[in-house]
Amino acid sequence: MAGLHTLNETERQVEARLGNKSIDFAAMAVSSNLFRAATAVRNHLERSVLAKHDLSWTAFVVLWVVWIWEPIETRQIADEGGFSKATLTGVLGTLEGRGLLKRNKSPEDGRLVIVRLTPAGRKMMDKLFPEFNREEKHVVETLSAKATGEVADHLREITRHLES
Repeated sequence: MAGLHTLNETERQVEARLGNKSIDFAAMAVSSNLFRAATAVRNHLERSVLAKHDLSWTAFVVLWVVWIWEPIETRQIADEGGFSKATLTGVLGTLEGRGLLKRNKSPEDGRLVIVRLTPAGRKMMDKLFPEFNREEKHVVETLSAKATGEVADHLREITRHLES
């Protein structure tokens, strides 16, 4: 249970409170349950995996984006991770202080900052990601393989629609 009320209690209360209004309840259920599921997944992964490595969700996402796309400019990390540049600056400082990544000015344009993982950062991600993925598997273990693929496809479809 994420909040004070269970999912069923919340949905019953919403229906009771808004049942007389002309509302697309199916669309509302998708949006609200998507948010609730994302929050539950994030909280679970922070508690079960990231806390052991002293990482916040945001720090993990920064490491992940750099790991996948390095070398990468800070503005691209902010775009990929959906963070403000101010948030990113603080997280980069923390991760750099821990020796997990390194920032350098771009040789082509000194105004740009390029980020790379350090050997320690790569080692951490090589160790951390299999643990993280085991918990991702746990997150979807109540779904069949077919349903898991369908959910992923539907979420991609929503994302593409909103990003276009």
